Amino acid sequence: MDFKRLMIFFAIAAAILFGWEQMFPTPQPTPAQQQAAQETAAGTPAAASSSTPLTPTVPVTVTTDLVKAVIDEKSGDLRDLTLLKYNSSSDETKDFVLFNNDQNHTYVAQSELLDAEGRNLLKDIAFTAPQKQYTLNGDKVEVRLSAPETAGLKINKVYTFTKGSYLINVRYDVTNSSGQPVKLNVVYSLLRDGNKPEGEGYFNHTYTGPVVYTPTGDFEKVPFDDLDDDFQSGKNEAEYVRRTNSGWVGMIQHYFMSTWILQPKDGQSICETGTCQIDLKRRSDNLYSASVRVPMPAIQNGSTVDFPVNLYAGPQTTDIISNVADNLQLAKDYGKVHIFSSPLFWLLNKLHDIVGNWGWAIVLLTIIVKAILYPLTNASYRSMAKMRAVSPRLQALKEKYGDDRMAMQQAMMQMYKEEKINPLGGCLPMLLQIPVFIGLYWAIFSSVELRQAPWFGWITDLSRPDPLFILPIIMALTMFIQTHLNPPPSDPMQAKMMKLMPIIFSIMFFFFPAGLVIYWVVNNILTILQQWYINRSIEKQRATGEVVS
Repeated sequence: MDFKRLMIFFAIAAAILFGWEQMFPTPQPTPAQQQAAQETAAGTPAAASSSTPLTPTVPVTVTTDLVKAVIDEKSGDLRDLTLLKYNSSSDETKDFVLFNNDQNHTYVAQSELLDAEGRNLLKDIAFTAPQKQYTLNGDKVEVRLSAPETAGLKINKVYTFTKGSYLINVRYDVTNSSGQPVKLNVVYSLLRDGNKPEGEGYFNHTYTGPVVYTPTGDFEKVPFDDLDDDFQSGKNEAEYVRRTNSGWVGMIQHYFMSTWILQPKDGQSICETGTCQIDLKRRSDNLYSASVRVPMPAIQNGSTVDFPVNLYAGPQTTDIISNVADNLQLAKDYGKVHIFSSPLFWLLNKLHDIVGNWGWAIVLLTIIVKAILYPLTNASYRSMAKMRAVSPRLQALKEKYGDDRMAMQQAMMQMYKEEKINPLGGCLPMLLQIPVFIGLYWAIFSSVELRQAPWFGWITDLSRPDPLFILPIIMALTMFIQTHLNPPPSDPMQAKMMKLMPIIFSIMFFFFPAGLVIYWVVNNILTILQQWYINRSIEKQRATGEVVS
């Protein structure tokens, strides 16, 4: 194909790859919504809320080997969760905070007990804990919050934290001495504002918001924008499955997630057939809620019912979350290229098991993908090599025919026929590669496994940009070399664009995670070797008079 078409192809590929945020943006709240959410988190309601408000906390602190949790003693909400094995996105010297409840950010987990009429039994009741600090000194640590008896019911809310696990068991123990059977429902909720996660920028943007998995609806993302539309219209039209007998409901962001697990892996569902009701909404205090209403078994007079559920709150580590619940690994959001990204990450994970280093696993993965796609790329590069070989003849034709475009086109087509060149021969193979390369991009970009993972030397965290910008500079050099190996542009403006492209791309890659830049550098180096070899072979064939196929 001619150079102009090649440039269009690269422009389209770059637009798809780097313009993803413009094509599929994650909705962000208006400044007024952000302010309202911050005021509510600080304890100043922005508007009357139909849900339990977030008031200032009386903290009960729990420390394990993986997390530091803060539970509000009065409400029993999980108001703060710090992941001790991960550093902050904006400050490597601090630990990463997932749940938070301050003036800048609201993201909490809460649950409510409802009576048969749907009233919150705990609305005006305060829990108390026997102590204010707990530390894991074994396999488990349990925090029991007790509420005063109400309507003949004695209610305890129990958190259980386990060593080496991001699963938090939340259990209600309810003793009925009311003199009659009692039927209750539990509502498990995750609340957060619509602000983008800390450290997110233009080049590391992913979906943030509610997600649902059910056997009937599979994995569904429900953007904040859809919930805003429902809130403004007073309707409930956002598309997701609302009744289920299993699955999970939660919130996701880049690398991390929180989900209420309705059915553990190989375990029993806490829902009877179709009785769990999922509700995703924007509340009147402008917080977004992902909640599920679950019926408890009937509690006979004089008996006690224990009703537990698991909350996963932690990293989207595939090996971990795939063993928590069926298809929980889908929360590791690869977007519209999941069909490519998922198997590519599987292969990357297997390579890591062999070499023990994520950086070298990326190098090996790039080589393997390049080898698999060799037949396609070979056809494309041979087409470009032929065009490069006849470029002097093309220039001579342009000088001969000048502005007579019709004669010029006829002469070019005759030359292509004589040289057995199909100017479009490289288009289709290159287009077929785009989904694979974008899938590989997202497989690397979405993998929390690369967070804080070193490669060698100065690269100590593959999820962060190269601190010395060495990799982006190498990538720019490889692009300059590729430019030299490609057919030379016939138009001066196109020639200038080719010189600018490596600079523009390298500047963009200054902000990209090092793991992604490794992939592009290795891919470029392999492309250079392949293109050089093909160019040399074709030039040698032409010099000896052999027929170039």
